[in-house]
Amino acid sequence: MRYLHIANARVINPQTQTDEITDVFVADGRIATLGRRPDAGEIEHTIDATGQWLIPGLIDLGGHLPEPGYSQKGSIASETEAAARGGFTHICSLPDTKPVADTSAVVKLILEKASKAGFSRVLPLGAMTQDLAGEQLASMYTLSEAGAVAMSNARRPVRNSYVLRRLMEYAATYDIPLFLNANDLSLSDGGCMHEGPVATRMGLPGIPETAETIALAQILLLVEQTGVRAHISQITCRRSVSMLQQALENGLRVTADTPLANLLYTHEAVTGYDSLYNVQPPLRSERDREALVQAVARGELAISSNHSPHEIAAKKAPFSDAEPGMSQYDAFLPQAMTLVSREELTVEQLVRALSATPANVLGLSQSLTEGADFNAVLYDPRDEYTLTASEMASGGHNHPLLNRTVAGKVAQVFLEGCRIC
Repeated sequence: MRYLHIANARVINPQTQTDEITDVFVADGRIATLGRRPDAGEIEHTIDATGQWLIPGLIDLGGHLPEPGYSQKGSIASETEAAARGGFTHICSLPDTKPVADTSAVVKLILEKASKAGFSRVLPLGAMTQDLAGEQLASMYTLSEAGAVAMSNARRPVRNSYVLRRLMEYAATYDIPLFLNANDLSLSDGGCMHEGPVATRMGLPGIPETAETIALAQILLLVEQTGVRAHISQITCRRSVSMLQQALENGLRVTADTPLANLLYTHEAVTGYDSLYNVQPPLRSERDREALVQAVARGELAISSNHSPHEIAAKKAPFSDAEPGMSQYDAFLPQAMTLVSREELTVEQLVRALSATPANVLGLSQSLTEGADFNAVLYDPRDEYTLTASEMASGGHNHPLLNRTVAGKVAQVFLEGCRIC
């Protein structure tokens, strides 16, 4: 047996509440031993990880891949490479491609291209409705058989409560998880930022919190009625956190995540009409941001990327006309570590929200324990660099840290023992 030896790493594993400096030995893609040399075999390669952190690989519960259909924004290869550089071993791709991921052929194409690229593993989300139109149910069972891990309608609306109920009943029959976005289009349509004093001062159309909370109430009531496994994607409001807490207390099969941008920024960032901060769902108030951070700290929310790469022209329009979204994969982990440097989250809480919690949503195991697949990130908190467009892997340069100094760097990423970054 030949081993990869990672020496003197600070191993942080939220699932076992481990935080210690130790050695890790890897063979055949799995962790053979922790803290002790194997009884037999030889060391093929040693990595001196002194001063570096070894954490479970990050899992993203929702990112936009521009392929197929939007080659001007990037490709599956470019975005999965960017994801790997950000610390992700697995990413859930949203179905709003062109054509939409509502057939097994599109799902298989995405999987084939991701496998050929050889970076982060893509876990496709299939479309809940045909062409994401919110009217006719897609063949969710067929999509699941083709490799889709769950179903989503991205942020596209479902026509009415009756259709949503039928979607849930269909999914519940086959125990297919649904990724649902809480967004009442009749309240949010035409809005481009959080409805509040900043939007009023800037003369921009707002999106009220009730656009999320009314839709969330509808979803939770139908989840209770149908018994479907539901994941609420990208919540942004303090009131939504309270509603989810009550749903969990009532025994509903629900989980949820929030985008990293909503943990780092508020609607105040829009001041100056910087279209970089035109995102959907919108950045909310400081009170909302604090409630989301506290929910992450309690283990109630996962953190997702909501990665949305765009070409320059898409973001150069006036604020309300610019395409919403941020490119997030490059430098994702160092950016997320800002929450630790602010002392709003501990390292263990952050890593849990980026690995163990999303793994539980997907029914995966992501842990640094003996016998587990070696899906891991070596992170160097001492490194520092400037993120430039030429160094980014993503085709979208609409990144909040572009041309800024980044504190901390992903040194290496491993997927089932193979280095992908």
